[in-house]
Amino acid sequence: MLTLHTADLLVTAAGAVPLAGGAVLVEGDRISRVGPYEDLAVAYPHARARRWPGLLTPGMLVRSGEELLERTYYPDDPYEVTELGGEPITGTALDDLKLTEARWGHSARRGTQKLLARGVVAVAGRFTVPAVRTAVVRSGLTVVPPAGGAATGAAASLDPFAGRTAAAEAYHGSLEPGAPARFAAFAVPDEASLLAEGATTCVATVIGGRLLHRRR
Repeated sequence: MLTLHTADLLVTAAGAVPLAGGAVLVEGDRISRVGPYEDLAVAYPHARARRWPGLLTPGMLVRSGEELLERTYYPDDPYEVTELGGEPITGTALDDLKLTEARWGHSARRGTQKLLARGVVAVAGRFTVPAVRTAVVRSGLTVVPPAGGAATGAAASLDPFAGRTAAAEAYHGSLEPGAPARFAAFAVPDEASLLAEGATTCVATVIGGRLLHRRR
């Protein structure tokens, strides 16, 4: 099936000139065409159209994957929130939880959903807990090795823009014909607003041509 994703502004890669009314045509798990929505809609009249508000960009890469998913516990809402609260648990507080591998796996699934809700399509890290590794793979997120130039001592964050000076620094890949169909849409008018307002403005995340997150 052909799907045409469009937004008010399309950014295909870091440093690329934004295209007003741009669109990405997806066939299967790949990008088939990129260009003005009006042109692609005429050329492919049977494609299903998905219109997103704001900005359409490559998906995001988040750093410190092990810290986020193997050393942070996300309480199960609503079942554990009364006892544990709703905030992620880290550090020595984890000792009191006596977590099993299965619980780490469940927590990682909740963590990956939080990442998808922030436009994240890839995570840097090396996962050693089998249940966590399985949760990451099943989520659709791409796992990449930690970057040698990553900042040391920086706190791990679900926000891919944490510690960045420009939104484009978090982009993973580019949107071009033949590339994997992984991108995100944010309810902001431009890249500067995206950095300022943050990744929680995400309204949709697509990986492998599948819509894995959509804000309700």
